[in-house]
Amino acid sequence: MILKLMGEELYVPMKEKELAIFLQVSPEDRPVLSSILTELLNENKIQISKRGKYSLYDPKSHFSDELLTGVFISNHKGFGFIEVEGRDEDLYVPADCVNGAFHLDIVRARILPSYRTKGKRSEAEIVEILQRGTGQIVGTFQKSKNFGFVVPDDHKLADDIFIPKEYCAGAVDGHKAVVDITSYGEDGRKPEGKVVEILGHINDPGVDIMSIVRGFGLPMEFDDKVMRQAAGVSEEVTEADIAGREDLRDVMMVTIDSEDAKDLDDAVSLIRQGDDYELGVHIADVSNYVQYRSALDREALNRGTSVYLVDRVIPMLPHKLSNGICSLNAGEDRLTLSCIMRVTPQGKVTDYRIVESVINVNRRMDYTTVNKIISDKDERLREEYSEFVPMFDDMANLSRILREVRKKRGAIDFDFTETKVILDENGHPVEIKPYDRNEATRLIESFMLLANETVAQHYYWLESPFVYRTHDNPDPEKIKKLATFIRNFDLKLKVGNDEIHPKEIQHLLASIQDTEEEALISRLALRSMKQAKYTVDCTGHFGLAAKYYCHFTSPIRRYPDLQIHRIIKDHIRGRMKKEKLETYESILFEVASQCSRLERRAEEAERETVKLKKCQYMADHIGEIFEGVISGVTEWGIYVELPNTVEGLVHISKLPGYYIYDEEKYELRPERGGKVFSLGQTVSVIADSVDEVMRTVDFALGE
Repeated sequence: MILKLMGEELYVPMKEKELAIFLQVSPEDRPVLSSILTELLNENKIQISKRGKYSLYDPKSHFSDELLTGVFISNHKGFGFIEVEGRDEDLYVPADCVNGAFHLDIVRARILPSYRTKGKRSEAEIVEILQRGTGQIVGTFQKSKNFGFVVPDDHKLADDIFIPKEYCAGAVDGHKAVVDITSYGEDGRKPEGKVVEILGHINDPGVDIMSIVRGFGLPMEFDDKVMRQAAGVSEEVTEADIAGREDLRDVMMVTIDSEDAKDLDDAVSLIRQGDDYELGVHIADVSNYVQYRSALDREALNRGTSVYLVDRVIPMLPHKLSNGICSLNAGEDRLTLSCIMRVTPQGKVTDYRIVESVINVNRRMDYTTVNKIISDKDERLREEYSEFVPMFDDMANLSRILREVRKKRGAIDFDFTETKVILDENGHPVEIKPYDRNEATRLIESFMLLANETVAQHYYWLESPFVYRTHDNPDPEKIKKLATFIRNFDLKLKVGNDEIHPKEIQHLLASIQDTEEEALISRLALRSMKQAKYTVDCTGHFGLAAKYYCHFTSPIRRYPDLQIHRIIKDHIRGRMKKEKLETYESILFEVASQCSRLERRAEEAERETVKLKKCQYMADHIGEIFEGVISGVTEWGIYVELPNTVEGLVHISKLPGYYIYDEEKYELRPERGGKVFSLGQTVSVIADSVDEVMRTVDFALGE
């Protein structure tokens, strides 16, 4: 290949320095050559490779001119993905295009030419690292003679971290260590760091969960300034606090929560008004005690949400508030914001008011007891709580009405079984069991949803600055893939104009209820959905089939709810003047974005702790036989879910004989005679091994 430049014929590819030597360009004149090369690059007459060599422009290998900015998510195998805000699908980054990026770095990338992707997801090459996203990692220390290294707990990280001897800080084999990264592995070297904290030995009680806490950067302790502010909060409601509020202390009401809940932020009341119901949802007025821009407020925004791990709760607010004056404890006056709605027997809200109030809860109830009263009609409990039974029965009726209304409009109910982990005093799992919803949990859920919708609709029509909870329509491509897949089961989805109504998903879930393929299709349908998030624009909630929705009901544990309470009170008290409006308009976008981010972090940390405890539980049962159901079939094996919600893989290499994956039927078929493995089958498996680092369980087939 020959390139004519400045009258000379140059053989390419060559680097700029090689070109300069070839042309006998003196060092002082090389900037001129550089500018010429830049001009030719800009005119697409030549191109430059990743190694800095110039060659004639080849449109087949030319990158897109478009540069995208996003967050790099690495994979332990070396490749990764880039999450780009506003783009439905992540960009795939091959290992040879990572170019020194580290997990969570903010990067600029260039789309690779479409012929390379062959119809698959878009591929990209990272061309610039704008900001490092990981400054610290947590992992297990391993010592060598003259150095050490830390194996990251986060299995997304591709490399161990090299620790020079002088930076080992006395760590020994098996220590869980917090490491500051000092070098990200430039020029092909391993990343380097220094140990800044030793959490304890890997086998010490509580160290496993603390490693996850630190790995996700979850703040544990409150600083002195925050604690001093919390200590100064009154422990009792005063007459001055009550002034101007609607007094609801004579209204019969209860809290209904789990048995071990300590932060009780919602109470409910129900009064019959002829055929109608007057439903009251009363929410702790946390904003009365957490002032805007105070140390408490800044810390709450920094946390975004309380985090519920298997062995602890990391609260958004100090316990002095969350378990004290802001908790709606029975028999104590409490300040609240109340949404009181008149609901017809058809489930329509015909009137409502949103007011500052003072309440006094009559009884603290739990889901188990209320469910026995309304579902099982337990005679002993109905006698014990006879004063409340008529209200509970009315609540159960109204809850069923509201659920039917949501069902008719198309709300989707992914009723996946949750996991409850029972730990001993050392934090070791002794039992894992399903935690199912019941009529009492659905009752509270229905009432909270109605209050959230009512509040959101009210402030939408006021055209007020607000924080909404939104859930966008699914990505059309994912829905098309789902529709194509379910045809294998003679199922259909109606998709029109690249959009789908939530009723279609609802009908699909109803049609597969109690079938062998229910678990798989439900999971695939869920994966086709987008994530719900906080936004300043009211774009609706697809999953709930709701035009207006917000989070109003949990200000103790969610910052958006606390922010909404401030907005409500400013309207009620006539303070929403020009200056307030401008303040909210300037801060709410970042509040919504940050809280969405922190919510995802909390959810991921919660999942990781559950997965870890499942591994530890199964490690105690290696060699034991279990009955389970095939919950997934892939080319690399079958996934089996046990009744206690533990899921593990039977790798294809552990199946008898040679098996072929039938993608259309979602089955593993033997090459010659033998058992076919398909979704929903009950199989016997043996607990074979666990990997606590990867948080995976492996099974072998039983007899």
